[in-house]
Amino acid sequence: MKSKGLLSILTFSEKRKDLLFLLEEKSCTLADIREHFNVSSPEISPRIKEMLDYDLIEKADKEYRLTPIGKAIITHFRPFLEIIATIEKNEAFWQQHYLEDIPQTMLDNLMDLKDCEVVSDSIENIYESHKTFTENISRSSYLKGVSSIFIPTYPDFFAGLAERNIPISLVLTEKVFSKVRDEHREKLDFYMESPHTELYVIDDVKLAFVVTDVFFSMSLFFNQDTYDPMDDLVGYDESALKWGCDLFEHYKEVSRKITSI
Repeated sequence: MKSKGLLSILTFSEKRKDLLFLLEEKSCTLADIREHFNVSSPEISPRIKEMLDYDLIEKADKEYRLTPIGKAIITHFRPFLEIIATIEKNEAFWQQHYLEDIPQTMLDNLMDLKDCEVVSDSIENIYESHKTFTENISRSSYLKGVSSIFIPTYPDFFAGLAERNIPISLVLTEKVFSKVRDEHREKLDFYMESPHTELYVIDDVKLAFVVTDVFFSMSLFFNQDTYDPMDDLVGYDESALKWGCDLFEHYKEVSRKITSI
């Protein structure tokens, strides 16, 4: 059965979609459109006619422009395409991991992570990504993070950051907090006594991430019981950093602040 309607007009042809975005920027003559797409009139004219028929564009004074309907559609069409592209870019990462602990409001804005890349290490080299992590931290002026996993080097690492007076705000799960308190009490006391540190505890959460003014890095679980130590989603652009900060604020709000041990 052949698809019909506006959805097929917009999604089944790259030329129609790209023409919509072109006319969003400015009105164009047929010559402008031919030059932009490097096509002949017979190639592009059928696409133009289809969009005229569906009242997506109109012609006035030899120039094509968006109709009010076309403008309304493109307002919602662009975010739709962006979130699809974001998922497809790192499709295995999103499909293979447990996403239930990422709030739906954050998933609704997943297109903010469109420039992120998945950094993968083999099981024999899982600490190589930690090297990149520490290099990025060394260039950062603050750090916010949520962790449901314990890495043996982290108590010393975060105590070192606290010693350098880098503002740090951490949310740990109850199990991770208990392990740090029981096995690394001296480092934890030093962290807590530092003037620019905060510590929060949450019952449980199945993800781990850090965000600074330089980068965002997130690792997830395959399911509720199995953490993926090899794949990290990493981004450096402003939208990824904001997304990470918003996610941190969500977990900070639902955690309890630790003021004394």
